[in-house]
Amino acid sequence: MTNRIALISVSDKSGLIDFARALHDAGIGILSTGGSAGHMAGAGIAVTEVADHTGFPEIMDGRVKTLHPKIHGGLLGRRDAHRQAMTDHDIAPIDLIVVNLYPFEQTVAKGADFDTCIENIDIGGPAMIRSGAKNHESVTVIVDPADYAMVTDEIKTNGTTHPETRRKLAAKAYARTAAYDAAIASWFADRSGGIFPERLTLSGRLKQTLRYGENPHQKAAFYSLGDTRPGVAAATQLQGKELSFNNLNDTDAAFELVSEFDAPSVAIIKHANPCGVASADTLSQAYGKALSTDPVSAFGGIIALNRALDAQTAEDIAKLFAEVVIAPDIDPTAQQVLARKKNLRVLITGAMADPAAPGMTLRSLAGGVLLQSRDGGRARPENLQVVTKRAPSEQELADLLFAFRVCKHVKSNAIVYAKDRQTVGVGAGQMSRVDSARIAAWKAQENGVLPTGGSVVASDAFFPFADGLLAAVNAGATAVIQPGGSVRDEEVIATADANNIAMVMTGLRHFRH
Repeated sequence: MTNRIALISVSDKSGLIDFARALHDAGIGILSTGGSAGHMAGAGIAVTEVADHTGFPEIMDGRVKTLHPKIHGGLLGRRDAHRQAMTDHDIAPIDLIVVNLYPFEQTVAKGADFDTCIENIDIGGPAMIRSGAKNHESVTVIVDPADYAMVTDEIKTNGTTHPETRRKLAAKAYARTAAYDAAIASWFADRSGGIFPERLTLSGRLKQTLRYGENPHQKAAFYSLGDTRPGVAAATQLQGKELSFNNLNDTDAAFELVSEFDAPSVAIIKHANPCGVASADTLSQAYGKALSTDPVSAFGGIIALNRALDAQTAEDIAKLFAEVVIAPDIDPTAQQVLARKKNLRVLITGAMADPAAPGMTLRSLAGGVLLQSRDGGRARPENLQVVTKRAPSEQELADLLFAFRVCKHVKSNAIVYAKDRQTVGVGAGQMSRVDSARIAAWKAQENGVLPTGGSVVASDAFFPFADGLLAAVNAGATAVIQPGGSVRDEEVIATADANNIAMVMTGLRHFRH
């Protein structure tokens, strides 16, 4: 063994041979364990087994192999203050450590059984990483194969790594062990029977540093939390400019909304609210209907589709200035059509999100976070309660269910008028529900494409007074869907009956703030 030592123990062996050979060529001796040692030895690289270095064999099926004073003393020992102790106990300093951990997260993601997941919890690896990172004044710690090239270049040029490099790698190392522990803690919490653990542990991987946040004076970044749910975080960007903070937020809202529907559907989003949503027999028809709801607001919007984007729909979309198009897939011809619009961002998710799938949503507050289960509620015909003298017709019922699904994705207070599986008017984010009803009707009248007469209306929460219902009646709505539950429900129902309005109650509220 030379005076300089590197300890290598990895599960991900990508790039390892070239890196180990570079260390060997630089005169750095290599310590290693089991599979890593065999992998390098098989490539003709001289390796000393950890068991030979410590004089203690691997035991307990490999659970104990690096937890030894000659390993942690070599990593933790300060080269000045602890020199004598290292000499007294025959502990050689370890100058560089390469560790990537047992694939616990991947094992869980594959659906492995409990015992297999337990065996993939690394103990020695995190301990060595933390020891080396604590002593980063003297020890270079690598936890990511992507850093091999940088470290190799510095060693070739300077014979060692820069102090600033060691500090950055130490920070990365502690972030990795923190993320690893968070994944383990979360997995255990999921199996403890409780929804909300005593301590919330989150870990995200930097996916993109953004140009700015909601506004140019704000800094921002995009982190992936490792959720397998199809959507913007896991999507592949095929073309276009870099996604912005607002693009990401709006695209997520658009894709979640369009995932609600089984028929070919399109949602056009502006500032996280839908300005047009429609379902039809074909995607092209759905896009045309969605656009006609509010073609003015659709300019510069986000377009989400729940089918593979076809050439005809792509031609239609290409006529509009849009920021983002997101779909589960895209036909090659459609991709060629959109390629003409070089700045248009095109995202492919590979699948649609399941609106009823379990999951959590997170929102930050000053000094804390709010955590809640995803709103997977869905009104179904068999669960509706007809509360008026007149029941909705078959067509009205279909439109009511469509409108209520859209309403779920509109900022509260939310009112949605719909007709023939198409939004006619949308009122979002008003302090008064009656104002949302009036604004939605006014927008429909202003656009002049589809009148609200003969439409149905959905409300995300109950009508606290009859005035909100009367605003819908005055707009020409013929049927209403709402959660119910107001102390004035009887008054609202009586008003509906007096105007020959069919009303159904869902018992399901969809506040969205």
